[in-house]
Formats: sequence, structure tokens, C-alpha cells
Amino acid sequence: MSEFTEAMAQLAAGVTVLTVRDGRDDIGTTVTTFTSLSLDPPLVMVSVTSTGYLNEVLLRRDRWAASLLSGGQAAIASRFATPGRPSARLLVAGTPHHRGPHSEALIIDGGVAAIEAETDKVVPAGDHTVYIASLLAVDYVDAGRPPLVRLRGRYRPLG
Repeated sequence: MSEFTEAMAQLAAGVTVLTVRDGRDDIGTTVTTFTSLSLDPPLVMVSVTSTGYLNEVLLRRDRWAASLLSGGQAAIASRFATPGRPSARLLVAGTPHHRGPHSEALIIDGGVAAIEAETDKVVPAGDHTVYIASLLAVDYVDAGRPPLVRLRGRYRPLG
């Protein structure tokens, strides 16, 4: 692990599954670079690897969903983070989920929150692409669950 990677691993980050519907298929990945950017208007920001298939799809499809995972959902985060993963529909099999009415993307139930967003701006940033997006809807919020974070290379429930 490089010194920079090691330094950044000391910062806890929320764990989110980002999904997008691409025609008949569903694509998704686990991200830890997802945050609120503005309250007025409500904007979020997410960063994904530029060379990945999800990035290709997000460049074509503006609407997507973000499921902010709870402490008991580390297995889901691992499934979506595995290289060479299959369709997102297979990754959520047996996990409560639904489609977002605004994005048609898969939303994982049981997290701390879920939103749907629409990309406004795409910014190349080194080996990643940053997406700045407007909030379409807050699908749910469950403040009673502890969030899942990634710290020092491991998923951990917070709290």
C-alpha cells in the first residue's frame, strides 16, 4: 500500500452502493467517495473509477440511485466491491430492495438512507470521474440504524 493510500485509510468514510439502470441490465458498485455538496440547491457528489464499466454507463445515463448502507450490510458492500461482479440484480438477490421511481435504479432497503439523483456535471479527476448531481428524491431515511463506514481498509459499523 502506498504511503498516500495508507494516510487516506485513516479517515473513516461512509459506504454507499451506487446503482444505475442501463436498458435491461443493472450496474452497481460500492463507493466511499459520496457526499452532500450543497443544500440549496440539494446537490451530491460521487467519484468512480474512470476505467470501469459503471463510468461508461453513467456517462450515458443521467439518473441513478445511492443506497447509504447500515452497519449490518458489510456483506452487500463486499459483493458490490468485488472485481468482475455480475449484474446488480444478481448481487441483490435475497436482499430486500426495490426500484427507485425516478431513476429506475435498484435501491437497497435496510440502509441508513437512499436517494435518487440526476447528473448535472461530470469532472475528470486523475484516475476517477466526479459526478455532481441534483437530488431527485430522498427514498428513505432510517436514523435509528448505525451507518457502515470503511476505516483502515475494513468495513465497520459506526456506533
